[in-house]
Amino acid sequence: MDKKIKTEPGTDQKIEALIAQMTLDEKIGQMTQVRHFDDITEEDVKNKFIGSVIHTQGPLPGNDASEWQDKFTELQKQALTTRLGIPLLFGVDAVHGQNTYEGATIFPHNIGLGATGNAGLVEKAAAITAIESKATGFNWVFSPCVAIPFNEKWGRVYEAFSESTELTTALTRASVRGHQGSTEKPEVLATAKHFIGDGATEFGVEGGNATLSLEEVNERLLPPYQAAIEEGIGSIMASFNTLNGISMHAHKEMITGLLKGRLNFEGIVVSDWKAYSRFGENAIINAGIDMVMAVDGDLAMFQEGVRNGVLNGMIPESRIDDAVRRILRQKFRLGLFDNPFPDKDLIEKIGCREHRAVARQAVRESLVLLKNEGYTLPLRKNARIVVVGEFGDNAGLQSGGWTVNWQGTTENYKGATTILEGFRKWSAGEVLYDKDGNASYDNVDAALIVVGETPYAEFFGDIGGEMNKYQLTLTEEHQKLIDTYASKGIKTVVVLISGRPLVVTDQLKQADAFVAAWLPGSEGEGVAEVLFGDYDFQGKLPHSWPKAVEDYIVWIEVQMKSIMK
Repeated sequence: MDKKIKTEPGTDQKIEALIAQMTLDEKIGQMTQVRHFDDITEEDVKNKFIGSVIHTQGPLPGNDASEWQDKFTELQKQALTTRLGIPLLFGVDAVHGQNTYEGATIFPHNIGLGATGNAGLVEKAAAITAIESKATGFNWVFSPCVAIPFNEKWGRVYEAFSESTELTTALTRASVRGHQGSTEKPEVLATAKHFIGDGATEFGVEGGNATLSLEEVNERLLPPYQAAIEEGIGSIMASFNTLNGISMHAHKEMITGLLKGRLNFEGIVVSDWKAYSRFGENAIINAGIDMVMAVDGDLAMFQEGVRNGVLNGMIPESRIDDAVRRILRQKFRLGLFDNPFPDKDLIEKIGCREHRAVARQAVRESLVLLKNEGYTLPLRKNARIVVVGEFGDNAGLQSGGWTVNWQGTTENYKGATTILEGFRKWSAGEVLYDKDGNASYDNVDAALIVVGETPYAEFFGDIGGEMNKYQLTLTEEHQKLIDTYASKGIKTVVVLISGRPLVVTDQLKQADAFVAAWLPGSEGEGVAEVLFGDYDFQGKLPHSWPKAVEDYIVWIEVQMKSIMK
């Protein structure tokens, strides 16, 4: 059923009446998104007619959710004192829960949700993310990522559900329904990203070039966007990458022709970070970008550049009106003209027991059993167990990027339960901890060795990229942890924390049992619930898994396009 975007009767007339009254500067202001720090001075929201505020890495709005709401209320009041009193949209990268707020419920990243294959669970997780985002003052989330990763070298593989178009499409529908709720009056605006080809770049380079035919785009990449539009999604974010050498932010054929034209998308096309200066200035406006992240020094350049572009005829004012119309439609749809302020009563729901129970279910269902030799699992609850490795007792390491900070954290954070804590809670026996693998316990029934990738986000996680920090295999240190216990003849259970499949063929041979746990988020005890047998393994691999680095390269770099055809 095609739900599209619905608004209350009379909304179109209100929008056109507002546009008819607006000056060019007021229109450009509506197209402007800024951070609540650095980008603006105290009066800029009012004086520059700002349309949206983003919260991202940097100074926090306050110490707790109440202060976050107070900060955004203050900015909203400034917007409401402008001549036309148009309220602000507040956006946040809430990609696996309201992950910018310490103490929120943090779900497994999308790759883990893809492993669950459970659309109903994805919808619940998105609905909880919407509630906790609203509770911290936001009405717009930049989620879900609906990419189809072609290459596990890409540093954002974990943000996507799966390499399967069919599964991604189904979970995209569920995520949009969960985030937004009603198509007529959403809880928050959801954002499908990044349009299009973000995960299909050569060699998995973030923001690189994707060489694809229109047929490949239509068949492999477009279905999740079609599904999101059918579910009434409020916004779609343009991608950093180029498509056949053309910047997606300036790709008029794809944004205006395909997205707005053929697919009849009526929502906001929002730029990604600092897009105006990076991807062609006024070319991105003419291509169809409606709201621009005019951040990190771009604010004056953007507003002056667009103004001059309209005055000298480079940008048709009809294009500006189209952008403003789309932005205003979403503000009316959210009910911001009637109720622009956040709800203090929602604060108590942040990280509440009911929300964490859903996240723990997501952890349980995301776990994929790769090996279980000799009935090693489930573990006996009265067994003497040693949990090995730093990842076993570190909530930051088990959660990945986009957790508290943009690049994640390597520390425990408020409200989270580590894997070790979960085992100690559910065990009836002794649970030891060997952080560095130096204790090398002998008299134990089983060693639970937790290994994986340290947190990363975006290009920082590209394998072979400019940061050159990550690899397709486990680190030597983590391989040694497994070697130490496997060589003793102790029953060895390996739990892999990763944002993508890694080449672990040798470690699979060494281990008695091997579990892919992805990036489980704040509810580490979900791992113990399954490994102790209180729940069965349900997860299925959302990606093909290479046996060797050489096989991986052949599979990803050469064969993928022939398979697509």
